[in-house]
Amino acid sequence: MAMNNIHQIRNLLGLTQAAFAEAIGVTQGNVSHYEQGRQEVSPGVARRIIAACAQRGITVTFDDIYTVGQTRESA
Repeated sequence: MAMNNIHQIRNLLGLTQAAFAEAIGVTQGNVSHYEQGRQEVSPGVARRIIAACAQRGITVTFDDIYTVGQTRESA
């Protein structure tokens, strides 16, 4: 099972699954699968998450995405 912090990162951004999906170029279904650990976040998607966060003034790293329980509360 894939482990990641996508749900926490999305909540930090204050986005719905659909809005987050649009921001990172995937479907809402993909976001749901990432959050439930059914689908692994590829490095390419991780880069888009990092970029989407940066556009909103929040610094997120690969470690923040892939290391469960290690997200930052604010930038």
